[in-house]
Amino acid sequence: MNILKVTLNELDQVSHLFNQYRMFYGQASNLEGAKEFIKERIENNESFIFLALENNSPAGFVQLYPIFTSVGMNRKWLLNDLFVAEDYRRHGVGKALMNKAKNLAVETSAAGILLETTKDNVKAQALYESLGYEKEDAVYFYNLSI
Repeated sequence: MNILKVTLNELDQVSHLFNQYRMFYGQASNLEGAKEFIKERIENNESFIFLALENNSPAGFVQLYPIFTSVGMNRKWLLNDLFVAEDYRRHGVGKALMNKAKNLAVETSAAGILLETTKDNVKAQALYESLGYEKEDAVYFYNLSI
């Protein structure tokens, strides 16, 4: 397995996975929209995206956005998107991508990585917990849709 930082050279490969990821969460397929969204993130240096390739086929990706902890006066990373294509699940792709995200946090001297997942995504929760992530019980998350 090869994991690389996504550039515009990998835009088509990661866009297909990103479209599948959105569909996994109940969104309608929109490959052109997915491609434009990812292209903007790359061109504006707004996120880090890592792509896992297995035998040169796109197997999964992880996308992280920079955030900051004011209290800790440091950077954190928001692991916003993790997706493994169905044919590559249970092959260690998710774990490898999560480890690549951790390496980014270490290399950038970040305070940590923050992520969220749906309550029913127990497979993802098991992966996160196996890698040392701790479930937050002391905070509430609120959302304001505009």
